[in-house]
Amino acid sequence: MNKIAIIIPSRLDAQRLPDKPLKLINNKEMILHVYNAAAASKVGEVYVATPDQKIVDTVKNAGGNVIKTSDKHETGTDRIFEVFENNLSKKPDIIINLQGDMPNIKPQAISSLVSYMEKGKCDIGTLASDFNSNEELKNSNVVKVNVKGKLTNKIFLNATDFFRTDSNLKDNSYHHIGIYAFTNKALIRYVNLKRTKLELDRKLEQLRALENNMSIHVGYVESSPLSVDTEEDLIEVKKLMENKK
Repeated sequence: MNKIAIIIPSRLDAQRLPDKPLKLINNKEMILHVYNAAAASKVGEVYVATPDQKIVDTVKNAGGNVIKTSDKHETGTDRIFEVFENNLSKKPDIIINLQGDMPNIKPQAISSLVSYMEKGKCDIGTLASDFNSNEELKNSNVVKVNVKGKLTNKIFLNATDFFRTDSNLKDNSYHHIGIYAFTNKALIRYVNLKRTKLELDRKLEQLRALENNMSIHVGYVESSPLSVDTEEDLIEVKKLMENKK
């Protein structure tokens, strides 16, 4: 078995944009754009983890790996852990939790994160970019991260906070990107921790790790993939991807 697994948690009942994974961009479902980007990174096996048969059928029909999971999970990380435990026998050394709503993520961003994780310097690795506009700073759908220092290419720094509102912004605040790389031991430890008040208040899973002294290192990428949370986001990402030559 490959020592690296990319698992994409996906479900249909998103409150702000129902059936989001199956929205078409360039006549292809969003979940397939994410799956193809993950496969193109060539770092390991790719799986979609979903409780929804429509997503299962979509990925299977495209020739992808998909696993139907329980519909009782509270978080995406719980969903990927089910696949890690039941289907992969807890064997991968590095597990990538890749959010299924970033159809224009670049394969190179995934591979660069994996390259860093292979150095064994942290429990969890993730990525961030500069903000593109003042609107992003104010948008509560855009997750922000504070780090210890200025992010530059090929340098990873400790995360100190994750948040949604602009009230927590500091000099070293960045646009967080929804991808998490866990070491084997870190993922097992993380899912056995109780959900924290701050995690629940801000609706950000990564705060559970920080509040339990797990190290999260953040790397820099020059362009941020658009996370699709609303109909407006979908229109924007369609403009970006459908006008590409």
